[in-house]
Amino acid sequence: MGGSAVISLYLLGLGPERKVKCYNRYFVNEYVFHTEEYEHGRKIYNNGVCIKGSTSSEFEVDYYGRLEEVIEL
Repeated sequence: MGGSAVISLYLLGLGPERKVKCYNRYFVNEYVFHTEEYEHGRKIYNNGVCIKGSTSSEFEVDYYGRLEEVIEL
């Protein structure tokens, strides 16, 4: 095993990182999405999301929902 592979294996063995960064908005492809809490009391909302789904069956199931949290791992 190379040195970087050993380090990666060691870090993997430590488990998940306990620190995360939380945001109340997210910028992607020139769009801005806000969490529901951030938009509370505002006239315009932009917290709805759609994720194109794909399953092992012949049916694709899309997810529609509202942005509740933005977490960076």
